[in-house]
Amino acid sequence: MRAFIFIALTLSLAACREDAQTPRATLDVGELLSAPADPRFERALEPRELEFPRDHGPHASFQTEWWYFTGNLADDEGREFSYQLTFFRRALGVLPPPGTSPWNARDVFMAHFAVGDIARERFVAFERFERGALGLAGAETTPWRVWTRDWSAAGDLEHGPVRLAASDGEVELSLTLHPAAAGSADIVLHGERGLSRKGAHAGNASYYYSIPTLLTEGTLRLGGRALRVRGASWFDREWSTSALEAGQVGWDWFALRFDDGSALMLYLMRREDGTRDTASSGTFVESDGSVHALRLDDFAVDVRARRRMERSGTDYPARWSVRVPRFELECEIDALLPESELALAVRYWEGPVRATAKRGARESSARGFVELTGY
Repeated sequence: MRAFIFIALTLSLAACREDAQTPRATLDVGELLSAPADPRFERALEPRELEFPRDHGPHASFQTEWWYFTGNLADDEGREFSYQLTFFRRALGVLPPPGTSPWNARDVFMAHFAVGDIARERFVAFERFERGALGLAGAETTPWRVWTRDWSAAGDLEHGPVRLAASDGEVELSLTLHPAAAGSADIVLHGERGLSRKGAHAGNASYYYSIPTLLTEGTLRLGGRALRVRGASWFDREWSTSALEAGQVGWDWFALRFDDGSALMLYLMRREDGTRDTASSGTFVESDGSVHALRLDDFAVDVRARRRMERSGTDYPARWSVRVPRFELECEIDALLPESELALAVRYWEGPVRATAKRGARESSARGFVELTGY
């Protein structure tokens, strides 16, 4: 769902110098993704058998891909925090560029790092751009690792541990992630065995899977204090060569972990006329690990409140009602940090949420993340 960011990568780094500065302009998602897909790259046209650990690593024949970690944490006193650490790759060409300079790169990378202190209503976000050369940034399959300089994610995604590290100034994150159950992590394939369609045209799709629950612990340094934290993380993984179709302007993405062990992912593709594209879909994971694909007519999402950002003046949804009648599921979702706008090279909102839920007569709660683009 995050392919829009890579267009900004290409614009900013295709001809960058060694001392290039991170771009600070905020770009519009719809304009960035309106260009046709590059015909030199492979497209996600039909389901294929995903293989692990191979598919945790890079896919050079596709133009864009990302590794996405978000998490809900608490310290020893119960104070809540959130984090996001994401790595994006954008291919500049299918073959290595001509010439012998060690600065030549086929790929460029961007990383986003954000931390939220919910009680103090503090949100900070940082980004890095780097070329895939000289070891400055890259992605590897065996052993699995993705990095931009000293921001990194590395380890065993299926059996653990995975270690995340990122810092900027006085903000630093060092986390260790493990599968929620003994043995291996539950990898959830979205759509048709991992083929997630984003539009009506062939190839406007991605290969998409998640690990909804990775038990998480480590340290967070914020405001001059080093805090011991623990909680749970969600890992999202996609690769594609795709673009928004005519009339599509952005999406709303929901990822919720319920206290009974079930999980819900939804994405809503929004159109210019305010309607939801029929390509919108989702996945519900039962507490026993059963996976159910959802179509647009399987669920309903209503916005109950909005919040205007102080920095950009953009209005974003901040409270939602979600219903999945097929599973008797009803949720009331609230943004925990309404000011979680990443006003970076591309502007979007991504932040922690809390939900109260009912499934039939049984009440439960959930934590997770929401992403909002194209507003």
